[in-house]
Amino acid sequence: MWWTKKELASALKSALSGHPEMVIWGLLNTPAQYDASELKASMKGLGTDEDSSLRSSEMYKTDLEKDIILDTYGDFRKLMVALAKVRRAEDGSVIDYELIDQDAWDFYDAGVKRKGTDVPKWISIMTEQTVSHLQKVFDRYKSYSPSRESIKKEVTGDLENALMNLVQCIQNKALYFADRVYYSMKGKGIRDKVLIRIMVSRSEVDMLNIRPEFKRKYGKSLYYYIQQDTKGDYPESTAVPVGDEFELPFLY
Repeated sequence: MWWTKKELASALKSALSGHPEMVIWGLLNTPAQYDASELKASMKGLGTDEDSSLRSSEMYKTDLEKDIILDTYGDFRKLMVALAKVRRAEDGSVIDYELIDQDAWDFYDAGVKRKGTDVPKWISIMTEQTVSHLQKVFDRYKSYSPSRESIKKEVTGDLENALMNLVQCIQNKALYFADRVYYSMKGKGIRDKVLIRIMVSRSEVDMLNIRPEFKRKYGKSLYYYIQQDTKGDYPESTAVPVGDEFELPFLY
């Protein structure tokens, strides 16, 4: 029998509830649609989920900047708007060591070296350069000060959290998501939503990179932790696609 997406969604909604429904519904959407819906949800009500807002979306690109402006303020707003607009160039084969040194110095000069913090300069550096370039910038910056420690000293609140997450994601994206998954299983409630969001959104992107980082840092497989932390149909619902099949072993 052939199903339209609407018919399938309706059938699943009547058959499922709770966490399994959230997982399966997320997997029925394209990555862009899922990210867009999560961004929308993160900006509803009081406060903003900066972990969600750090992820970009194509589906609502005409409204995303407006929604961010309405929901945020100050330098945090500037960072979120810059990330919504960012279109990083592809990594090239030529390494510009002079620019790496200059950006590392500018990052230092905009923060620790001066009284007050030139946050727009930090935003410019972290949203306009390629990821591989920024990784080298942060490595070079270590000769001045640890980048994440510098951020902690200079800014607070949502802006601190967002910048810390951004730096970690740039330095090692797979480890960043491994950490987010681990800490999502250290509590209940909204953290279940974080676990589901990551498992769904990264399933066909880089979960096979996240898995070894998780096991290397936390000693046991991601599958083991999920089995220990969840119950009922919830563990099986996290069996996300690998190729054309749904598998659990890829979590080992």
